[in-house]
Amino acid sequence: MPAILLELLSHQNFSDMRYGLDPRFRFIASRAIYKGMLKFLCSQRGTDYVVQPLPVSHMRVSLSQGNLATLEWQPVSDPLEPTATPHSYMVYTRMDEGGWDNGQLVNAPSYTTALQAGHIYSWKVSAVNDGGCSFDSEILSAGLPSEPRKDVGTVLVINGFDRVSAPADFDYTLDNGMQLAGFRDDYDHGVPYLRDISYVGRMKEFRRSIPWMDDDASGFGDSYSDQEDRVIAGNTFDYPYIHGQALMALGCSFTSCSNESVEAGQVVLSDFPMVDLILGKQCQTKIGNGKNENQNQNENGNCWFNVQRLMFKTFTPAMQLHITQYLQQCGGRFFVSGAYVGTDLWDNPLVLPSDDDKKFAQDVLKFKWRANQAARSGGIKQVRSAFGKAGGNFLYSDTLNAQCYIVESPDAIEPACAEAHTVFRYAQNNLSAAVGYRGRKYGTFVMGIPFEAVTDAGIRKELMQTVLQCLFD
Repeated sequence: MPAILLELLSHQNFSDMRYGLDPRFRFIASRAIYKGMLKFLCSQRGTDYVVQPLPVSHMRVSLSQGNLATLEWQPVSDPLEPTATPHSYMVYTRMDEGGWDNGQLVNAPSYTTALQAGHIYSWKVSAVNDGGCSFDSEILSAGLPSEPRKDVGTVLVINGFDRVSAPADFDYTLDNGMQLAGFRDDYDHGVPYLRDISYVGRMKEFRRSIPWMDDDASGFGDSYSDQEDRVIAGNTFDYPYIHGQALMALGCSFTSCSNESVEAGQVVLSDFPMVDLILGKQCQTKIGNGKNENQNQNENGNCWFNVQRLMFKTFTPAMQLHITQYLQQCGGRFFVSGAYVGTDLWDNPLVLPSDDDKKFAQDVLKFKWRANQAARSGGIKQVRSAFGKAGGNFLYSDTLNAQCYIVESPDAIEPACAEAHTVFRYAQNNLSAAVGYRGRKYGTFVMGIPFEAVTDAGIRKELMQTVLQCLFD
């Protein structure tokens, strides 16, 4: 029987765990182990091997001829393994909140189907070759209401939240020589891939010099154990459905796409009267110690496991360009929500702030960043503004749970011009949580908490109604 003794990572080693807690590194390491096992077994038996393909990218859904939806994507090459090229794809479909079907095998990177009004359709894709099926893609959705509103039209929902990462960490030496290091999941818990079952609790011993004495005094790296039996929600990549559900409830048809497809110019924003950008907990994030950089990319820079020093920027230069043109030249209406919507442009501790990023926030989106970690609990409340009356509280996911990722560091943002107004404030401290702007040419609505983190569907409908009033009424 073939056997392997693998020694990889040490839970007593802080540098190792910076990688071990990151879903990206786990994928890279697991794929390398899989490749090694596959090649060893095939070499023993004298047979050829084919490596499982990587997940597809650049997904988008377009609507045509009244009720036809066309899903398109592109394969992702593995620069280290030419056999990993897919030869077909499995497209899975879900209607409303039902289960996934058994899939439809297609040979080309596209799939067209008819939609029934009054239902939301969702799709995910798996690349296929003789080595097997890839991990699933992100999930896109589209829907046509039974009684559509004529004043809004079809809304484009962009899934810009593709981050998975380890928790925030630190490593420094005090003036007295004491070395401190550890994970700051109270500042940023990170983002698990789908869900996490390995988290036991918050770290509590940060002094490197403290040794293990026994299991009740574990020394450096010791943590609480209050989360040992809990499932922690991560990034499900299924948020266009949640946004689309609120839009459909208000009579708006919608379609969706990935952020990569917008940045590549495959989706034209000017085709839509309104764009809804999902940023979730997207923000520039390092892997490990942040010093490594893998240059193994194909000619398009399109490699799923390419490990850059920083990944997951909220507004890349390409995205900023497309949004700016959409608003200033086409008079569009733009809704964006995310926990780091301002922090990533203004105050990310991993990068120097960019004047261009700040200018984009202030001059185009009409908001300015005020503070990170704006609140810990209590939700947000609608306040009287030019866009509506004062309202009740809207609660969001602010604790670890199995249903929705935690928003532990929401942003406080403020208006950047006279035509922009605070629409929501944090109930805990009255800091500004959302800013609406409607000028002569275009309108924007920016939220410092993710829309999908509001866990009640009825309240999300009310919240989306406020957004539409700001942008269209």
